[in-house]
Amino acid sequence: MPNNAPDASGFIQRANSLADSVYEAIFAQLMSLKIAPGSRITVDNLVRELNVSQTPIREALGRLEGEGLVVKTHLIGYSAAPQIGRRRFDELYQLRLLLEPDSAARAAIAMDEDKLAALREAAGVMGRREGGDERLRYSTFARQDAVFHDRILEFAGNELIRETLNHQHTHFHIFRLMFHSRVTEEALDEHEAILAAFAAGDASAAEKAMRVHLEHSRDRLLPAFD
Repeated sequence: MPNNAPDASGFIQRANSLADSVYEAIFAQLMSLKIAPGSRITVDNLVRELNVSQTPIREALGRLEGEGLVVKTHLIGYSAAPQIGRRRFDELYQLRLLLEPDSAARAAIAMDEDKLAALREAAGVMGRREGGDERLRYSTFARQDAVFHDRILEFAGNELIRETLNHQHTHFHIFRLMFHSRVTEEALDEHEAILAAFAAGDASAAEKAMRVHLEHSRDRLLPAFD
């Protein structure tokens, strides 16, 4: 467990950046649905729960607002962003399937050892199936998945596509739909297939592996709307 992670009691270990630790703790609660979509977030409750002052909590909530996970309403305060609906979910995946497979192919053509090493680190496959808090691990993978896909878009070289997908806060909203270990483990298998295509410099295989990954990701999460 990293030094700045919340321990099993939920209290923050005072190491590295306190603000980052508080952010990670609240992020994990949002991603694992401990803080339910649309529910109020009370600063005083978080002060007691995490045993810290209001300052790092307000800073963390500000960061989460910028990521689309928290909404601040004048005179009311903070709440968790509402969950995306089925139509928005379908639109996000349509957008991703239009843009990301082609970007993966372009990234494969531009691949070198440094870029491949960065993607391997971001993909989360090197530390898979480790023990520990499953909900904390799930929220950690949500961020890893976001970074992995973002780096692929970066290496593809189209900043407009990259900015467009980042602006949608796609990963965080999608991962909040369902907490399940299957979402993580199967996605890691798919990340490994994408990495293999990149290692081979095979644009066609990279495009296909990304498309399969996105289609399977969509299908894994569809039961959340049943």
